[in-house]
Amino acid sequence: MRHTRLAPPTELLNELRDARTGGETRLKDVLENHGLRTLTGGLQNSVYAWEGPDGEPVCIKLYTKGNHRRRVEREWAALTLLAEHGVGDVPRPLWLDDAGDLPAIGMSLVAGTPLLESADREAALRGLAYATRRMQNVPLSGLLADVERVDSGSHYLLRLTDGWPRLLAEHENDPLTRDMRALLTAWHDSGDAELVREKADPAVFSRGDSNLLNWLRDGDRSPCVDFEYSGHSGVSFDAADLIEHISAREIPDSTWIALLPDLGVTAADRHRFLAAQRTCALRWLAVLWKQRHTRAARFAAQHARVRLLQRPDNPWRG
Repeated sequence: MRHTRLAPPTELLNELRDARTGGETRLKDVLENHGLRTLTGGLQNSVYAWEGPDGEPVCIKLYTKGNHRRRVEREWAALTLLAEHGVGDVPRPLWLDDAGDLPAIGMSLVAGTPLLESADREAALRGLAYATRRMQNVPLSGLLADVERVDSGSHYLLRLTDGWPRLLAEHENDPLTRDMRALLTAWHDSGDAELVREKADPAVFSRGDSNLLNWLRDGDRSPCVDFEYSGHSGVSFDAADLIEHISAREIPDSTWIALLPDLGVTAADRHRFLAAQRTCALRWLAVLWKQRHTRAARFAAQHARVRLLQRPDNPWRG
């Protein structure tokens, strides 16, 4: 399926960019004049809903950090690739305006309510797994065949073998440092790093962002948004990173374990998945360790999570 790139609404985008430095009143005026509605969940970007010239609901994503980590290129490449292969339940790319310091992408506005608010979470998660596997089955090409997903296994390994140990060394008197080092040592001794370091064969398309807040539920479908971390990855690592994302902690382990085959994790790959799972969980502990005082309950829960997964009798080993 050939993708046709449309012309961006240049005047609207220029006014929107100028308004970002003109104060809240100026921005409010521009939004009202063009019928723009601010969307939640953009985090590091500014995201708006707009009715396009043909009446189609459009999502305008303004990248406030520019093309940092090639986010604009990654998202446009991902949406274009999926559109060319007829993958639905994701935004369709409409236009790209990558000039200047605030690039923008226009895409179709995906309907749905937050997946985590679904009345039937198990059905919603099966829809998520189906959509994930459909995207993974798309042949890689272009940029996405050349670059790993942003939050990749190699990125996590660097944090756990270099970044976090250096931070711990600066807090020798912290009562938690000894325990954190013990968990890192157990991880090193397990051989998990070597399994995560091995390149997946075959490499598959990956959205690169495992936050469940990017998944919606619309009828019996589970669409998703946000592709700026896209690249290639492996099925086992992506399944592990999805399950161990802190947004997934309210989903029971029994639900995730039952879903593993739908996420493409086979019996032959289980050891690779388990190594990635322990690595992803430890990476989140490293992230939350820096917030151990301001997010004490979340840190304590993640601490317990890592200890559970490192136990030889944990339920994930089957």
